[in-house]
Amino acid sequence: MDKALGQFLRARRELVTPQEVGLAVGGSVRRVPGLRREEVAMLAEISTEYYVRLERGRDRTPSPAVLGALAAALLLDAESAEHLMSLAGRKPPRTVKRPGDHVPHSLDLFLRTITVPAVILNEYGDVLAANAVAQALIPGMIPGTNRLRWEFTDPRAQQMNPLWEQTAAAAIAHLRARVGRDTDDERLHRLIGELSVKSEKFRTLWARHDVHAATGGEVRIVHPTAGPLTLLAEKFRYAGAGGLELLALHPEPGTPTARALAEFAAGEGSPVRFE
Repeated sequence: MDKALGQFLRARRELVTPQEVGLAVGGSVRRVPGLRREEVAMLAEISTEYYVRLERGRDRTPSPAVLGALAAALLLDAESAEHLMSLAGRKPPRTVKRPGDHVPHSLDLFLRTITVPAVILNEYGDVLAANAVAQALIPGMIPGTNRLRWEFTDPRAQQMNPLWEQTAAAAIAHLRARVGRDTDDERLHRLIGELSVKSEKFRTLWARHDVHAATGGEVRIVHPTAGPLTLLAEKFRYAGAGGLELLALHPEPGTPTARALAEFAAGEGSPVRFE
């Protein structure tokens, strides 16, 4: 089984390009397809020597944490990550951590072809990518923004959202549904700790332990130039690596909201400065 594990690691390594994982290649000549062993080791935060032992079948007991890190480095989807665990004789954990900050090129391209506001989020609520109309609509949809931090610490979130109470509660319940029992996630702990200090409302809602994966619903926005807007929200899980979600907001056809968004998408809407 250890030989099969090494064969799997090598095969998957050769399928991942440096560009896909954000590595610069410069003008160097690469003698191997895909990633080098040392690059996989660096991405998985293990030593190159240890990774070589795994790939050559000389180590038979990689821990679930190491396997999860390798799944992340190799951009494995959930099924492939589970297969990796089985090859190593490990029971798959509830979730395998994958790189939640990498947006595949094809997904980013798809995002930019959508004419309604749309963003790509990781499991922590970080906005990783957004099309132009989304960024013009809500400052909480600008890349680099964390949606939870926006909801609970930025006064504009409540000012622009008449349904803020429901939205805030749903956001926390959705976060719990996404992370489940993954209580060892340091990044999650830091985010929860920060928001608990900064927002009493967050502390209250988090203590309720509500769990509900949000899939859609009505969104109302009071925009500084377009005025009141009513949209429908849809959330889609990306089937590839990363645990990403695509959030899209779309209006009922023929409504004032639809006409306002059409103007934004065409670049005809009034410029907005979010101060």
